[in-house]
Amino acid sequence: MSTVRYFAAAAEAAGREQEPVEPASVGELRAALAERHGERLGRVLERCSVLVNGVRSEDDAPVAAGDVVDVLPPFAGG
Repeated sequence: MSTVRYFAAAAEAAGREQEPVEPASVGELRAALAERHGERLGRVLERCSVLVNGVRSEDDAPVAAGDVVDVLPPFAGG
């Protein structure tokens, strides 16, 4: 198992701060999480950065057992 951690709007849309997931690619995880939690999270995920073990990762990046995947929506600030 891997762990997905949601932050800010992603946590609100998912209704939780983290959950276990089966290893897959980042893109497969995005699709599975949107299907699991609905359209609201799907829209948020389109704008999110995804970090695997602290490294920004694209959709083709693998997610292995034991990895931590952070879902980070864009943040405003300056």
